[in-house]
Amino acid sequence: MPTEEEILVFGGSGSPKLSAAICERLGVERGRSEVLRFPEGNLFVRILDSVRGRNVYLVQSTAFPANDNFMELIFWIDAFKRASAASVTALVPYFSYAKGDKKDEPRVSIRARVCADAIEAAGADRVVTMDLHAPQIQGFFKIPVDDLLGLHALSTAARELGLKDPVVVSPDIGFAKSARDFAARLNAPLAIAEKQRLDHLGKMAIHEIIGEVKGKSALIVDDFTVSGGTLVNVAERLVACGAEDVCAAVTHGVFTQECMERLDDSPIRTLLVTDTIETQPVEFSRKVQVVTVAPLFAEAIRRIHSRQSLSVLFREA
Repeated sequence: MPTEEEILVFGGSGSPKLSAAICERLGVERGRSEVLRFPEGNLFVRILDSVRGRNVYLVQSTAFPANDNFMELIFWIDAFKRASAASVTALVPYFSYAKGDKKDEPRVSIRARVCADAIEAAGADRVVTMDLHAPQIQGFFKIPVDDLLGLHALSTAARELGLKDPVVVSPDIGFAKSARDFAARLNAPLAIAEKQRLDHLGKMAIHEIIGEVKGKSALIVDDFTVSGGTLVNVAERLVACGAEDVCAAVTHGVFTQECMERLDDSPIRTLLVTDTIETQPVEFSRKVQVVTVAPLFAEAIRRIHSRQSLSVLFREA
């Protein structure tokens, strides 16, 4: 049976802090590696430790810049396989292009499927990610995919926000199931915003709030935000419907400067976000509170390495 000392974790340039935190949690040294960037934009990755016959765990989020970090992920997987690693588990805390999970208009690419094919072709044996935008993306792979839940860490942090008579709010009907799970963890009722997305650039309309929010503390939950438009529009609608306090909890903060400005001007008191993305090019608003998911990913690695079931990670609060 493998021992914990044999766990070998590497971190790509998309997740240096998270990989370090995971290693600290596991009590292991992070594997040594380096990335070179050439003037024309090419990447060169090099493993500085022997991985022959080892089970390798690579932590690499794919955002800011999405394409560079995704290509780096592919190169790392290939490098480990060519260095005779016994197996490569790719931990991708934020899976870019996850919104491209279907052909919903003519002549477009199913981008998530292309990314899945590339990861598999590079030689990954397993993928561990968090809050895929569409759960069916797991089916794009022929290798095991574990989709961890950000609500574990976020719900714990939400309990410390001092919400009085809380109600959990889904920003649209599509996220209602996940929001219901979040509400169950807080022992709170659920409300749903009826949203209509008007274009690909983030323009939308909030028609109504389904559920009772008057006099309550509302917690908007979502899997990710970019411009912050949905969160702010829903928050404003909640206030108009009588909510006395509004906070939000989002797994992936794919923040733009526009998002920070909107957040500062919005009625949202606090925005909880995990550390799945740590390479944002913007300075966070004082309203943003970062919640680490390192313990969850560390436990996933520990269980995979010792051949234990991961199902318990989907049940525990």
